[in-house]
Amino acid sequence: MSQKQLKEAFISNLNGTSLLEISAGLSLPPLCLLCRGLLLILYYLHHGKPVSSRKYSLLLDFLVLVSPLLLSCTVLSPIIFFIPVILAAFCAEIFSKIYSQRKQEARAPFGRMVQEFQQAKLDPECIPAITVFRVYVNVLTSISILAVDFPQYPRRYAKAETYGTGVMDLGVGAFIFGNALVCPEVRQKSPTTQPRFSNLARQVFSVWPLISLGVGRLLSVKSIEYHEHTSEYGVHWNFFFTLALVRLAASLLLAVFPKRKAWLVAVAVAVLYQLLLSTTSLKMFILHGSDGRDSRLGFLDANREGLLSLLGYLAIYLASVQVGLWLLQHRGSVRGWLAALGGLALAVLLLLLLLQLCQACAEPVSRRMANLPFCAWVLAHCLLLLGFFLLADLTLVFTKLLVKGSSVPCCWKVVQPPDSRKKHGMVPVGREDKLSQLCLISAINKNQLLFFLLANVMTGAVNILIDTIHSRAAFALCILHLYMFLNCLIMYILHARNIVLKFW
Repeated sequence: MSQKQLKEAFISNLNGTSLLEISAGLSLPPLCLLCRGLLLILYYLHHGKPVSSRKYSLLLDFLVLVSPLLLSCTVLSPIIFFIPVILAAFCAEIFSKIYSQRKQEARAPFGRMVQEFQQAKLDPECIPAITVFRVYVNVLTSISILAVDFPQYPRRYAKAETYGTGVMDLGVGAFIFGNALVCPEVRQKSPTTQPRFSNLARQVFSVWPLISLGVGRLLSVKSIEYHEHTSEYGVHWNFFFTLALVRLAASLLLAVFPKRKAWLVAVAVAVLYQLLLSTTSLKMFILHGSDGRDSRLGFLDANREGLLSLLGYLAIYLASVQVGLWLLQHRGSVRGWLAALGGLALAVLLLLLLLQLCQACAEPVSRRMANLPFCAWVLAHCLLLLGFFLLADLTLVFTKLLVKGSSVPCCWKVVQPPDSRKKHGMVPVGREDKLSQLCLISAINKNQLLFFLLANVMTGAVNILIDTIHSRAAFALCILHLYMFLNCLIMYILHARNIVLKFW
């Protein structure tokens, strides 16, 4: 077998992992975020000032926010269920130190502090959990697209061939979910003043970079005979095309139907598509081609997975628009967001119940078809991850109130503490604006598409230069850490110079 065939076989015919293992892995990014925040608050408590060195800030962010995730999906994957316990215990120990060492004048009964915490007013203009969710999906995707070519990345985490729940399968759906959370239909504050199809026109203009990247990826892959998984999207299709067309189709539907009813449109699309899969020959066509022998003749036959799975991804996108609209409802206090956490938990339970019913009555999860079970699974786990981030953020808000003047980048701003005597206007607390300049999350968020593009380019370069599937663990870890650090460093430098490479 040639090197190309070996690498294609290495990522083919896989069956995914369990929902429990994926859920355990999803708890790691919020715990890393919480750990970073608590360490910064502890530093402020001891030194009376935030970390001011950009070099040390980048190093801390990379070692705490990125490196544990890279290790957990490679050499530490056999103990994936223990890592969240270890991280949670470490966070608890840091919080205990902060609680016991806070200034004497800030001490108050715990019950009173909890009551004041619930009454604290948060900045209504920014929901950090959405930003962090989108950045971490990008980071985890960037880690996985290269790590999957090394033997240290468990095969059960890679994309499943037909049925199954791999970590990378979830990443594709999470990318769609994260894009919908900040789409124009969600961010638009005054829909009555906008022409009905204005968002569609805006999307037509904004998706051309995705189409250009899709064409560029297609030409580069074919020209250098780069290894590819044909049953993933087809011969010519790729995820850039999927994301672009889903955004356009969703904007068209939301221009026709009220966006507040996006969830109904999502349910209609997902259920109708599943009925077609279950009652017609559509499923057999997707899995085996028009002649039943996996033919790839003609554009539709050659790209059947990518073209027909658009319906499933469209349903995920529309449902995610509804989530974004719900999150942006006015909740001024911590108490309101604690109630929202309860709503997210209920939604996750209902979606998991739907997933079990679909798998029992219809078929298992299939990313290849993007069927109804896949939609329910993606939405459930994306809401679970979003809920974890909200919980971590609220924990940091509580800790910041314990240590007056402390602040954490990419964390909620307390615009009016409960004991404030200023009744006119909101008064920001802490130094979030200054610290945001020293944050890796903010850096990646400013140039997310560039970050993902660089990850794809560097992944291709590494695979061309290195025999990844025969690499030893130490060498693989060095390459993966260097690859992620270089990408993060470029984003950090651009952010420090306030450069945003966006021209559309």
